[in-house]
Formats: sequence, structure tokens, C-alpha cells
Amino acid sequence: MTSPLRPGDPWGRAASGPPDVDLAGDDSDLAAVAASRRGALVRFRPSPRSDIARALGLGPAIAGTTEVEIDALALEPDDGAAACAVNAVVLGAPPDRLRWTARASDITVRVDGRRWFRGRATTVVVASGQFLRGADVVPRGHPGDGWAEVQVYALPRRARRPMRRRLATGTHVPHPGIRGGRARRVEVEVAGRGLAVEVDGRPRGRTTRLGVTLVPAAIRLLV
Repeated sequence: MTSPLRPGDPWGRAASGPPDVDLAGDDSDLAAVAASRRGALVRFRPSPRSDIARALGLGPAIAGTTEVEIDALALEPDDGAAACAVNAVVLGAPPDRLRWTARASDITVRVDGRRWFRGRATTVVVASGQFLRGADVVPRGHPGDGWAEVQVYALPRRARRPMRRRLATGTHVPHPGIRGGRARRVEVEVAGRGLAVEVDGRPRGRTTRLGVTLVPAAIRLLV
């Protein structure tokens, strides 16, 4: 397994050759390549919706002479329909859409095999990237450091609107109502009715159980 990046470690190297895949699209399109072409060298021409491109400062006109390794997130929902993400997985109300009316559920979160959170919460975020619809939801997120960042939102209703106002600048954390950590493997169980799942910004049904495993260096991206 690829070792996680440490502070000061170099990330990226001169491109080893021409791209294996030339792709135009959003983060979900890039995730599809990560799922089907592990290790591929990709020239990515992102749409304005791409949060991975935002984190990397990548635009459609960048030639790309450096390659960087990008992690992915492999999903195992309770319906057995496996999926892949390259930016973020959200269970429950996304932070940028967390309103007063959102109800909390009884949630248990395990990180790397140990129970890490148990209580009432509205949202669980597992991210390898930093941004969500342009908001700096996971300021510590790095798409190639070998870690998944985990956040659990257990905010009282009165704290949700002020939190959303601070998302753009990433100053919503630290917060006593938002627990944060990092992991290689995350397992979430929801008591009662399943919560909505969002994968790289796209809805993907509801679930009461979700496993997310970090896939280090899933693809190589030209930047």
C-alpha cells in the first residue's frame, strides 16, 4: 500500500509519457476512470462543477506537464451497488444545505475498525478532496495524501445557519458540534430510516449502512 504523504514530502513528478485517457467532465466522470482504469494517466479537462480541479487549480486550458497521484474512495452501500468517488461522499444533509429542518439520526461511525462516534447527527462527510460545490468544507483535505478526512455534523439547529455562512472560507471548523478526523476505512451505521447519499455531488439513493475505503494513488492526473 502506498504510504501517506508527510509534511514536506514532494507530490508530483514530470509526466512519464502521453496520457492514457483524455477526459472532459466533472468529478463523477473522473471517478468512473478511477474505478475502471486503476493507475491510468489522465488529462482532465474539468467542467466548472469539478471540485477536484478547484483544489488543484486545474483549468481546461492547462497543458499538464506534471503528474500527481490522486486517491479515490471506494463505496460499499447496503444495497451492494459499489461506487467510486474522487472528491467527497456525504451521508445525510450536505453541510452547504444543512437547514434548521434537517432531523438528526442515531449514527455510529467506525474509523479503521474502532468506534469513533456514536450519537445523534445529521451528516457524515468522508472526503479525499477539500471543496464541495465550491465551499471549503474540508480545509485539511488533500486529494493525494493517502488519507480520507471524516466529519460528523451534530450541530444544534440554531448553529446551522452560522455554520453555512462560514463554509466558503473554511472557518466553520473547528467547532464543538463538528467532529473531525482522518482514516483509511470508514464504516457508518444509521438506526432507523436510511439517509440520502451524495457521491461527488450527485445523489445516489439512501442507505442505513455505508463503508468507504480509501484507494491510494488510484489514478495519475496531469496538472
